[in-house]
Amino acid sequence: MRKRSIARALAVTLSVGVHLSILAALLSARRDGPMLVEPSAIAVSLVQPARPPSPAPPKPAPTSAVAKSASPRPMAKPKPVRAAVDTLPADETPTPVSAPGLSDGELAGAATADSGGGGGACNMVRRLQGALRKDELVQAAARAPGAAGKALKVWNGDWLATPGEDGRGLSAVREAIMWEVGFAPAACRAEPVHGLVVISLTDAPGSTRLAMGGGEWRWSDLLSSPTMRPR
Repeated sequence: MRKRSIARALAVTLSVGVHLSILAALLSARRDGPMLVEPSAIAVSLVQPARPPSPAPPKPAPTSAVAKSASPRPMAKPKPVRAAVDTLPADETPTPVSAPGLSDGELAGAATADSGGGGGACNMVRRLQGALRKDELVQAAARAPGAAGKALKVWNGDWLATPGEDGRGLSAVREAIMWEVGFAPAACRAEPVHGLVVISLTDAPGSTRLAMGGGEWRWSDLLSSPTMRPR
């Protein structure tokens, strides 16, 4: 029993000592206050930023190159342009043939509408004379200066140029004759004719007359004259 008492006393003593030491530590910490820890100072230095390097000035171009590029190029003188003119060789240049009025002696023996127009059954002279007398353009051409009251030869294997007319064979007369011959029966177009035929445009005295032909020919020859062929 005595040993237990002694051990209990020692344990109580140790416990009291421990508590006292803890209490003493707490009191000491409250008295001294919290400890302040000063941070270490940081050294700061002000440094001006470096300026970017300035661009190098451009090198001056050589004087000769500058003058060459600055001076305008001399403009070439325009070449004169010649107007294109179609020319024909001398042997192809058309030569107008005038058709002067024929005399009564030259018309002697010529076939007329009353004589049968060549002796065939078609009597193409009468056929043509009737058509031309009804054509107003033909009548106007017959009254034109240089044609009125004359006996004009308008075809002799080719259509002839009439004085005062730009075309050949009095263009209105030529077209009317070719139209009438072209629509005539084939037998009439193929009918042979000898010498001249004369067509009177009116029955009045001094009427304009048209003469055509010469030698041996056919009415179809009027449709294939050199002037009417394509060149």
